[in-house]
Amino acid sequence: MRARLTAQRVVPVLRFASAEEARFAVDCLVESGFGCIELTLTTPGAVELIAELRARLGAAISIGVGTVLDLSSGERCLAAGADFLVSPCMVAGMAARAHAAGRIALIGGYTPGEVLAARREGADIVKLFPAASGGPAHLGAIHTVFPDIPLCPTGGVSLANMQDYFAAGAAFVGVGNNIIDTAALRARERNGVIEHARKYLRT
Repeated sequence: MRARLTAQRVVPVLRFASAEEARFAVDCLVESGFGCIELTLTTPGAVELIAELRARLGAAISIGVGTVLDLSSGERCLAAGADFLVSPCMVAGMAARAHAAGRIALIGGYTPGEVLAARREGADIVKLFPAASGGPAHLGAIHTVFPDIPLCPTGGVSLANMQDYFAAGAAFVGVGNNIIDTAALRARERNGVIEHARKYLRT
């Protein structure tokens, strides 16, 4: 799973006001060529949607679940078919639960101490969050100190700056709703959503 995320380079991190919007966005992203996505638990009905997507799309997509803040939520996501769990901060025991289920965990950190603590907790990848607060320079400084810790910057990553994060040492990037043409999404213009998302795979 870690290799698959790294190979894709750009992982959509989806946060929507409704499950219906999220479902439409995921279908468009799969058609765009994305094989891995992250759906945050702040999306209403997220766990049920994960189970639906897993049953409907099968191996066509790897599904991560973000904003996991406690072990109970993580367990429900794993039971629904999540391939990886993502937290914006330290959630003690989350990596162990994910590993016990044969899945992986991304734990959030920002400072050197938080990044090292996340790795020691068992994070397969450390989510550098919020990336926008320090930008590529901050990630580069963290990467210099911890070159063996794979980092995924998330929060403020866009088409305009993601190459700077790669140059600074990112293993891959998490891109939020910047990856979705929101006007096309609201109008349910499938082609518009797909073409906008494909720009991130071509860069």
